[in-house]
Amino acid sequence: MTQPPEMTRPPYLTETADLDQQVFVQHRNLLFSVAYRFLGSAADAEDAVQDAWLNWSAADRSQVADPKAYLTRIVSNVALERLRSMQRKREAYVGPWLPEPILTSGDTAETVADAESVSMAMLVVLETLSPLERAVFVLKEVFDFSHAEIAEAVERSEAAVRQAAHRAREHVRARRPRFATDRSRQRQVTERFFAAATGGDVNALMELLSPDVTLWTDGGGKVRQALRPVVGAATVAAWFAAVGTVSYQGVEPADMNAELVEINGGPGIVFSAPGRVVATVTFDFDTDGRITTIHNVANPDKLRAVADGTTRSLGTR
Repeated sequence: MTQPPEMTRPPYLTETADLDQQVFVQHRNLLFSVAYRFLGSAADAEDAVQDAWLNWSAADRSQVADPKAYLTRIVSNVALERLRSMQRKREAYVGPWLPEPILTSGDTAETVADAESVSMAMLVVLETLSPLERAVFVLKEVFDFSHAEIAEAVERSEAAVRQAAHRAREHVRARRPRFATDRSRQRQVTERFFAAATGGDVNALMELLSPDVTLWTDGGGKVRQALRPVVGAATVAAWFAAVGTVSYQGVEPADMNAELVEINGGPGIVFSAPGRVVATVTFDFDTDGRITTIHNVANPDKLRAVADGTTRSLGTR
């Protein structure tokens, strides 16, 4: 992707950054990591980080004793407001709404907690929380902020934060995937799925899928996708086998490229055609390594972060 002209780059990325800009850059990845977990959208998270910079650059920084905590509080407030305003749009969304996938670096997957907290499965669960519950859960359970620190960040009483934290924790515990397999096994199963899907091998796909596997597809009304979950190994296997044998979204099999990558802290697949990314696919697994859930994002508006090739570290430090 072509680097934007220097004049269009955020001022905190310029080579002449002063000390305050350098402080912001030092914590920028953390701010994006917070905002992305709040919003489930790379584009909106980037906007939140930019707004945080504007707030930081206009603030009286001489009184800031802990820049990391201060900046986290700013981006949390910005992201929380964005999350509230986005809810209506998501309620009117065509078909299932899935988070915007991003390419992640190996260090995100090195820590199991970090990888789980940014997985597509977890982001889907977080989407079912209220904005306040989601903010509190992310700051407490993922970034280990105290209830007092969170109360200051979200401008609520500590008692309200504790109540929201309890509700969110119970909600997530009841809905998060209950089974997982080790990272190497996940990679092996993904590689086998990759080979079977690109080769159109239904039988091989069936061996990898749980009998009640569920496929969620997100086209956002922009491209043709299933508007309801696709359930069952036979149906899901046929769906993906077709990718290797028939035209998919106007792309002939000979023109379709598939690549194994790390997406949201775990193994995934990117399908692309000349000049564009067509879809991403990520998986949830049971303890036997069989695939229980597949998230297939094909809405072109949600594929820009993958298309530009930016790899992110989404650790919590």
